[in-house]
Amino acid sequence: QVQLVESGGGLVQPGGSLRLSCAASRTIFSGNAMGWYRQGPGKQRELVAAITSGGTTTYADSVKGRFTISRDNAKNTVYLQMNSLKPEDTAVYYCYVRTNRFYWGEGTLVTVSS
Repeated sequence: QVQLVESGGGLVQPGGSLRLSCAASRTIFSGNAMGWYRQGPGKQRELVAAITSGGTTTYADSVKGRFTISRDNAKNTVYLQMNSLKPEDTAVYYCYVRTNRFYWGEGTLVTVSS
């Protein structure tokens, strides 16, 4: 059954912004690391950003300075704020929660194009 629900994807112009949200079940969210992977057309899946239960963040070099990951523990939700978007950011973005295993969202499509 679905335990992670993603939202916020869409079509934006280069230089625009989007905020992705991922709401997880409380039982898997609490005390666990979360993050986002993406897979663009013809590309390998890559880790975009991750955040630990304590709030420590990690970013791919390609998004540093443009993307910000955060979490709201009261809402069991992780966010990915994406600014200064580039066509190269076009991908399906997948949210995950890491417990003793990985739980995955269904993915949300981000398209950056003129």
